[in-house]
Amino acid sequence: MYGLSQLQRQLAEFTSSLFDEGFLDDQFNELQQLQDESNPEFVVEVVTLFFEDAERVLNELANTLALDNIDFKRVDAHVHQLKGSSSR
Repeated sequence: MYGLSQLQRQLAEFTSSLFDEGFLDDQFNELQQLQDESNPEFVVEVVTLFFEDAERVLNELANTLALDNIDFKRVDAHVHQLKGSSSR
């Protein structure tokens, strides 16, 4: 069974590797700074909401691109929404 300190070390190593690979940036650090004792699950909740929304938008984009007559304004709106939610 893993001890708490070992799990914390593994999390730190994993987070570090995500920074090294470019998946995380300073915006993630800023998000972590907003978490406190009153809401210890803040980062998990925000990241989960982002992925749920991204999945929805990507599904809508895939459905739009699968149509015979592609509405490129709709494609642009989906791409813009995804870009907006994933940038600063």
